[in-house]
Amino acid sequence: MDRRELLANFATEINRGTLTLCVLSQLTKAQYGYSLLQILSEKHIELEANTLYPMLRRLETQGVLESSWNTSENRPRKFYQLTEEGKSIYLSLANQWREQQSHIEALLGEESHA
Repeated sequence: MDRRELLANFATEINRGTLTLCVLSQLTKAQYGYSLLQILSEKHIELEANTLYPMLRRLETQGVLESSWNTSENRPRKFYQLTEEGKSIYLSLANQWREQQSHIEALLGEESHA
């Protein structure tokens, strides 16, 4: 395995959970898939549609999200939003992220002093 491939594999591992947290953070109000992709892209979070849509379906199946169809426009759109349980899970995950991030920052800071 060459260096680029190895680095890409590590990046995928890091992104797997963090992208879910990023998606949850934007679903405190209802969004449809494409709008969610645009919002995340504007915030420099790159996520592909073929990753997002299966994630949304999985999170809905797990009870973290709920969906509803808006058929009032020409193109029907499926909107997703956090359930009450999803809000609780999101807040817990965000707190865990912040705690872990501070620990990692401390570790990386130690490296620069070595």
